[in-house]
Amino acid sequence: MGTIRQPIICILGHVDSGKTTLLDKIRGSAVAKSEHGGITQHIGASEIPLENIRAVCGKLIDSMGIDIKIPGLLFIDTPGHEAFTTLRRRGGAIADLAVLVIDINEGFKEQTDESLTFLKEFKTPFIVAATKIDRIFGWHNADTLSFAESIKHQSKEAQNELEEKIYRIVADLATRGFSSERFDRVKDFTKEVAIVPVSGVTGEGVAELIMLLAGLSQKFLEDRLEIKSETGKGAVLEVKEVRGLGVTIDVILYDGLMKKGDILVIGGDDIIISKIKALLKPAPLRELRVEKRFLSVDEVSAAAGVKVVASNLENVIAGLPFRSVRDAKQIDRVKEDLLKEVEEVEIETENEGVIVKADTLGSLEALVKILKEINVPIRKAKVGDVSKSDVMESHATSSLIFAFNVSVPQDVKLVAKDMNVKIFSSKVIYRLIEDYENWVKEEKQREEEEILRNVSLPARIKVLSGYVFRYSNPAIFGVEVLAGRLRPGVRLAKNNKLVGEVKELQSRGENIEEAKAGEKVAISMPDVTIGRQVKEGDILETYLTRDEIELLERIRKRLGDDEIKLLEELDKR
Repeated sequence: MGTIRQPIICILGHVDSGKTTLLDKIRGSAVAKSEHGGITQHIGASEIPLENIRAVCGKLIDSMGIDIKIPGLLFIDTPGHEAFTTLRRRGGAIADLAVLVIDINEGFKEQTDESLTFLKEFKTPFIVAATKIDRIFGWHNADTLSFAESIKHQSKEAQNELEEKIYRIVADLATRGFSSERFDRVKDFTKEVAIVPVSGVTGEGVAELIMLLAGLSQKFLEDRLEIKSETGKGAVLEVKEVRGLGVTIDVILYDGLMKKGDILVIGGDDIIISKIKALLKPAPLRELRVEKRFLSVDEVSAAAGVKVVASNLENVIAGLPFRSVRDAKQIDRVKEDLLKEVEEVEIETENEGVIVKADTLGSLEALVKILKEINVPIRKAKVGDVSKSDVMESHATSSLIFAFNVSVPQDVKLVAKDMNVKIFSSKVIYRLIEDYENWVKEEKQREEEEILRNVSLPARIKVLSGYVFRYSNPAIFGVEVLAGRLRPGVRLAKNNKLVGEVKELQSRGENIEEAKAGEKVAISMPDVTIGRQVKEGDILETYLTRDEIELLERIRKRLGDDEIKLLEELDKR
């Protein structure tokens, strides 16, 4: 086994579930408990070195019987889906492990489901941090980072409430296809998701959370964590303009080595090639004499977050993969490698369909996959805000735009309104899909109601003997509705031959809009003479064109059984 790098960990979960508080507590606890100094600050990430892990979790690691060999844990600093979906590699996410944060008192929310969608999409193993246990009624702060120690000091009532809330999360995960259990009761970590009760405020449970992340990485991800090449491999986290440096990129390196002077090859449809002028890491907080925000380093090895200074970075976008090589002869090989990686996230589009805009390549890919699963054709899928040109393009096809976690400027909204283009915009993928599905239902209902209003419904009537009130101009006579619904304006046929149109319906001397099966009414027909086209005792039926039959088939669910049967008979003629 070669050199093992730190696992890269992302924190996901609902807004206000306590992601940032928890991440701050993890970092703060690692600093406070260690005699060896603070955590190592990276660009866009924080590393908790092995000695700090040992300081926080010593007894727990010993009890698991794991010899921790990983050099530390690298936490991505930005919690939430944006960083997770931006940082992708071939076959999934750059994150080796994720922590799904769920407020134990609130349970599952929309963005919890969304986070699960991303975790499934990228096949990322995860553990659940059930946060805010300090808010459980009667919970006592036991002044320890260990949940196992803390639980001993809690009342029976608080323990029971904790159990109840954990099993609500277990049930919620089960309905979503995941088997789970409280971490200390998990029998097989490859089959069950571990749930760690934790408080980002008091720190209770942080020791177990760090221990599990380190232990599971060590036990199950050793092969993935092995540094396999000298070529630096990673993804662009953010593109930033820095005064005095120009356009820079913040990157996460997950394999290999990056050196000052390396050739940087950044992937996409248009490959960007540049030379690394400088590699920058944050200046340590303890070195107060250092006034600069960054310190220049000659090289970094995986896993690391670093700012890269190079030329020709203006067209780089977050989420693009990169390679760094020392030898120009390797450029063609890594170009090919990058093209394969980008092809994996290439989104197949069609001539007709909706336009999809999202905040990152990863979330764009996940949203497109969900839309395809519900059979929504896609014309264009791009990262970025919704523009006027998107509206113009959409107007020419489906007139639908999906905007996930991106801006829709006011002037664009006005253009969309004028052009009757519908924009579904949300920061939650599930809300987008829900809004779309509700809109589809409403549109279908509106369309069906329009068909019901404007298309003749199937009806069969019998001309009643002895009830001719007027023989012509117009003919007025009594009928019984045998099947379906009879309305003014419908055309009637005898033996499949058109005889004329019903002008009015009357019952007890009053005009009515509809007569149903079993009802007897008087009807008037201007172009009919009783005794010629229509005779007493005749059976008449609605005269339907092929187009009308097809429209009625579309609203089949809105028709009665007798109408469906009659429609099928008329369709065969």
